[in-house]
Amino acid sequence: MPVYPNFYQNPYQQYQPQYTQYQMPQQTNPQSQNGIIWVQGEAGAKSYLVASGQSVLLMDSENPVFYLKSTDPSGMPLPLRIFDYTERNSMQTPPETPVFSGNDMTNYITRQEFEEKISQLLTQKGTIENAKSDI
Repeated sequence: MPVYPNFYQNPYQQYQPQYTQYQMPQQTNPQSQNGIIWVQGEAGAKSYLVASGQSVLLMDSENPVFYLKSTDPSGMPLPLRIFDYTERNSMQTPPETPVFSGNDMTNYITRQEFEEKISQLLTQKGTIENAKSDI
C-alpha cells in the first residue's frame, strides 16, 4: 500500500507549542468532610441521591436536624426519616422508661369497682334512652 503525503496538515503547526493533555484533578465532594454529609435543609436531603439498597446519614447545615435517607434494592426511595437532636448535659440523665411489673396494682381496679362502674353506665344509658323516647 503506497504512503501518501499529508496535504491537509496545518502549515503553522511548527510554530505552535506542543500541548500535553491536561488532566482535571479529582474533586472531592465539598459537602462531605470527615465522612459527614452536610445538606441544606429538608429539600437538600430529599434531593440527595442514594445508591440502591443503601442508607445515608445526612446532617442539616441550617438546623439541629439530621436525616436518614434510604432506598430499597430496586432503587426506589423510602420515606425520609427526620430526627431532631438536642444537647444532653452530664448532669441530666436520660428519662427512664417505665418497666411493667406484675405486682404494680396502681393501674387496676377491683372486680367490685368494675361492676359498680358498669351498672352506673347502664343506668345512664337507660335514662338517656328514656329521655329520647319521651321526645
